[in-house]
Amino acid sequence: MKKQLFIFTALVFLWITGPCFAGDAPHQVAVFKLNSNIADVKDFVIMETALPIRYLENIEEVEIKPIEGLKSGLIAYATCSAPGHIVRIKLKYKDSSKKFYENLLKRIKNEYGDPGEYRGDPFHILVSWKWSLVDKDGNRVSMTLQHNSMDTEEKMGNAIKLTMNSLIEEDQQCYKIKALDQRQKLRQREWKLMAPGLTGWSLYVPR
Repeated sequence: MKKQLFIFTALVFLWITGPCFAGDAPHQVAVFKLNSNIADVKDFVIMETALPIRYLENIEEVEIKPIEGLKSGLIAYATCSAPGHIVRIKLKYKDSSKKFYENLLKRIKNEYGDPGEYRGDPFHILVSWKWSLVDKDGNRVSMTLQHNSMDTEEKMGNAIKLTMNSLIEEDQQCYKIKALDQRQKLRQREWKLMAPGLTGWSLYVPR
């Protein structure tokens, strides 16, 4: 009985996680490809717009140039463990209609299965679906497709985001180690003793 229950549970697990099997993860949207070098698409981005991402200072992001079918976009790349390698693709489609979104959603479902998480609002003013997948090399890739027709705090229209989470985490770890190493070197320097110009208790008592 226990053996049958184990087999049944395993089959259910395989059925549920089937769409997430290795090799099923997307890597590219338009001309932009995860884990490729930003230099490969230098003609499609504006490198002068590169800025570090807030709370992810090791990751830099650049704007895309006008591309047929796309309204705007941001391409993020690593700077430490794999300098220049694209870790995230965020694109906004020129067609902002709900019909375009539904057609695109249908095609993505046919290719990668049903999404695993709904991230929109309960009223479907902002509709957002997320897939969490793994590629053949074991990299974790997330994909989010969004349609927004009314929420002014979010990007209006249709947008897609493709992220290689594994590569972002590796780059963060690399950045932290380098930052710690640099701080340690500063701590070990022979610093000159500073004279604050205060004596006695005036040095210690808050004013």
